[in-house]
Amino acid sequence: MLRKKTNGVTRRPTRTSILSDVTRTSVDRRAFLRGSGLAIGGLAAISATGGTVAPANAQTAAKAAVETVKSVCTHCSVGCTVIAEVQDGVWIGQEPGWDSPFNLGGHCAKGAAVREHAHGERRLKYPMKKEGGEWKRISWDQAIDEIGDGMMSIREESGPDSVYWLGSAKYNNEQAYLFRKFAAYWGTNNVDHQARICHSTTVSGVANTWGYGAMTNSYNDIHNSKAIFLIGSNPAEAHPVSLVHLLKAKEQNNAPLIVCDPRFTRTAAHADEYVRFRPGTDVALVWGILWHIFENGWEDKEFIRTRVWGMDQIRDEVARWTPEEVERVTGTPGSQLRRVARTMVNNRPGTVIWCMGGTQHTNGNNNTRAYCILQLALGNMGTSGGGTNIFRGHDNVQGATDLGVLSHTLPGYYGLSEGAWAHWARVWEEDPEWLSARFASMTDSEGKESSLQYVTGIPVSRWIDGVLEDPDNMDNPDKLRAMVLWGHAPNSQTRGKEMKTAMEQLDMLVVIDPYPTVSAVLHDRTDGVYLLPACTQFETRGSVTASNRSLQWRDRVVEPLFESLPDEVIMAKFARKFGYADRLFRNIEMEDDETPVVESLTREFNKGMWTVGYTGQSPERIKLHMANQHTFDRTTLQAVGGPADGDYYGMPWPCWGTPEMKHPGTPNLYDMSKPVAEGGLTFRARFGVERDGDNLLADGVYSVGSEIQDGYPEFTYQMLRDLGWHTDLTEEERRAIARAASLDGFKEVGEAGMSPFPSDYDDRVSSVNWKTDLSGGIQRVAIAHGCAPFGNAKARAVVWTFPDPVPVHREPLYTPRRDLVADYPTYEDRKFYRLPTMYASIQKNDFSQEYPIILTSGRLVEYEGGGDESRSNSWLAELQQDMFVEINPRDANNLGVRDGAQVWVEGAEGARVKVMAMVTERVGAGVAFMPFHFGGHFEGKDLRDKYPSGADPYVLGESTNTAQTYGYDSVTQMQETKATLCKISAA
Repeated sequence: MLRKKTNGVTRRPTRTSILSDVTRTSVDRRAFLRGSGLAIGGLAAISATGGTVAPANAQTAAKAAVETVKSVCTHCSVGCTVIAEVQDGVWIGQEPGWDSPFNLGGHCAKGAAVREHAHGERRLKYPMKKEGGEWKRISWDQAIDEIGDGMMSIREESGPDSVYWLGSAKYNNEQAYLFRKFAAYWGTNNVDHQARICHSTTVSGVANTWGYGAMTNSYNDIHNSKAIFLIGSNPAEAHPVSLVHLLKAKEQNNAPLIVCDPRFTRTAAHADEYVRFRPGTDVALVWGILWHIFENGWEDKEFIRTRVWGMDQIRDEVARWTPEEVERVTGTPGSQLRRVARTMVNNRPGTVIWCMGGTQHTNGNNNTRAYCILQLALGNMGTSGGGTNIFRGHDNVQGATDLGVLSHTLPGYYGLSEGAWAHWARVWEEDPEWLSARFASMTDSEGKESSLQYVTGIPVSRWIDGVLEDPDNMDNPDKLRAMVLWGHAPNSQTRGKEMKTAMEQLDMLVVIDPYPTVSAVLHDRTDGVYLLPACTQFETRGSVTASNRSLQWRDRVVEPLFESLPDEVIMAKFARKFGYADRLFRNIEMEDDETPVVESLTREFNKGMWTVGYTGQSPERIKLHMANQHTFDRTTLQAVGGPADGDYYGMPWPCWGTPEMKHPGTPNLYDMSKPVAEGGLTFRARFGVERDGDNLLADGVYSVGSEIQDGYPEFTYQMLRDLGWHTDLTEEERRAIARAASLDGFKEVGEAGMSPFPSDYDDRVSSVNWKTDLSGGIQRVAIAHGCAPFGNAKARAVVWTFPDPVPVHREPLYTPRRDLVADYPTYEDRKFYRLPTMYASIQKNDFSQEYPIILTSGRLVEYEGGGDESRSNSWLAELQQDMFVEINPRDANNLGVRDGAQVWVEGAEGARVKVMAMVTERVGAGVAFMPFHFGGHFEGKDLRDKYPSGADPYVLGESTNTAQTYGYDSVTQMQETKATLCKISAA
């Protein structure tokens, strides 16, 4: 039911609500129980359910003190604080962090059960190998020697690119950084992690719109939103604690909650307006909303004039999307979208939130850019309560992305150009020629040889094709022969049946994880498989980056359990085996030969991550924030007094300059209402200064305190010189700039010798910029004059470097709407990321007659990711024991399927899964939904007996991705999981 506003003023509640109270202050559990009268009832409840309460005595109390250790939940990206209670080195209990401005004393089911994750009985306890079809326990030394010897043999025969290093969103930042550096020293860009298959289209689409590809505001800033628009996002299940922040805005601001989703989710149950639309038609839906905005002149014209480029081309495309055409394509009535448009227009600033429902498509980059353009048209960017709040999935998928665990970039999004490698070689103090020699080369059809050091690697979404594809069709020297799955769930990827085949064709399969994962059982291999037990993140320490770009510090809760080792130690073991440990760790402090000091890793990436401002968050500053969480405001995230006074919690990046500059972090990207030195920012000048004669820089607008009162390009030494600001640099900063220009060790003779700098210094360092100056001097001087180091430009609504410069609707490869293919065709087949990629050659075939139902997928509140951890947790496994498919009653009745019955769901490529039917109106007619957290069954077969003894998850089930089909984004190779076809039949 829609709620009607009686006037423009938010009604004051008659009573102070719990939501309002909890976001203003913090209260511990016992005080809450006392205040709510639940303390006595709580004890009664324990008694009634057979629990016991034992009285304490002096002897037991004195035996060992209980220590509390502060950590961060290892599930989603909200960043909830966990307070672990440890006694005699044993984790005996936990509480939520009441002082945390993120979770405010709350936990979801998964967060409340993380202690079991660390202490779980189903952990992989020691290294194992499969030999003769049996799992055998081996030592770490044997494992490293056998794996290392095998990999070096493959490297010798087929080159470094025949080993694939698949990293993890579960790494902390330090491990993620070390992993990417490790892969560089091995000599390959065949390295990636989960971000490729969850938000790569966000990163590319958003970064290419206004500069950075991340959440612009924060969960907490949603308190200021006057409207909340969610599309392809279900935070009630995927990010449960975040819902506290959304509901606060709904309650205190009377903010309407609009949920656009093909499925009526638990989040939709909270909505003021629920918009159902056909999967895969996001661009058409958003253009349908914009049609009403443009038609009625409701756009923010001044914001567009001064801060946006290319909106006229968007208008031309949107004009095609009349209410009638939108309804024909999406199924959504035009009258409803007019109501949505009016709601967004009348309740500004509003925020737009999306997740994988919008990203996991063959045209996912078009979707994410369309969402951004909607906010630009409304003028909702760069303002508190506005922004694009992109909820990331795993606890450190944001950080692992930032730190470069990707096949197309080095840490900090520097890319793979010669300049990028030169920058990181300077940071690592490495010989660039030695580093280059680690990489293989390829000869193209014209006989030209080029180094693969500068070529994007195979993405994780396509690693199976790196095994199965003919090498003559690839830009990879040979097939992938060894696969390392390090903290990755293979059942989270599509084309599961082909993955099984690929695993069986490898020379070697190595799994490094706290749990065996589906990687241990999906295939029918009898040997060549190794399982190495990595610690959980509660058994090591380091920083993690929440979805809002804030860094938090995890302290170690307990020592490594069983024979598990921290990821950084395993990396060191392999580096030593491969012979480059001394180089890899040359500037990193070590606790012993195989244990890097985590804080030293932080300081090393602080030295090089200038692009995104990971330079100001020293370990000491991050730890200071964690220790003083209670001093940070629950909405602004700014410290009010205390030792971190003025800082924003976690110093959300960019945190400019060196730690000594004490930049407070940037709470809301592109907000010009604050000075840059105090967390303000402009749009980034990343795309040049003009296009087709049009100015790409901001027009007459600038951040508060800027001495340049107009748009300006990114800062270089030459720009400082032109402005006369170069004299503000210190001698030490000038020396560092000289080293960046390869002028190290100079000294002139004669009169000029009175200065350590040559007379042509200014000319020779002119091109050094804010990203490559390792001193941070250029950033410091620019900010001292009120300017953003990366310039002040317009956001671009048109990305001329993408296959679709203006976002357009394209029908899914497996579409049920054959009548729309001619009007909205997919792309032509093409090769990128080293592999041929099919589009039109698939879409030209009509699969809809045999496979008439759209298949989509998503999350459940009880589980996370591939589910190996959470399905191995007895507390969570009890909550959801069956894999299922949601079927609309009309479809179920037509198929003769009853609720609770076993059914076969067969994908359009022939692979099928056997699951329980849930007959429900959550999904519309012609649409089926399956969660993606299950594994351990394959096409009706239970694989439990293939796990190592005692390491099988409590709950097993089919993976939806067994039935999911081919399809990859045209820019990032993101997999398509939200709009394919299937058929359902009784089992």
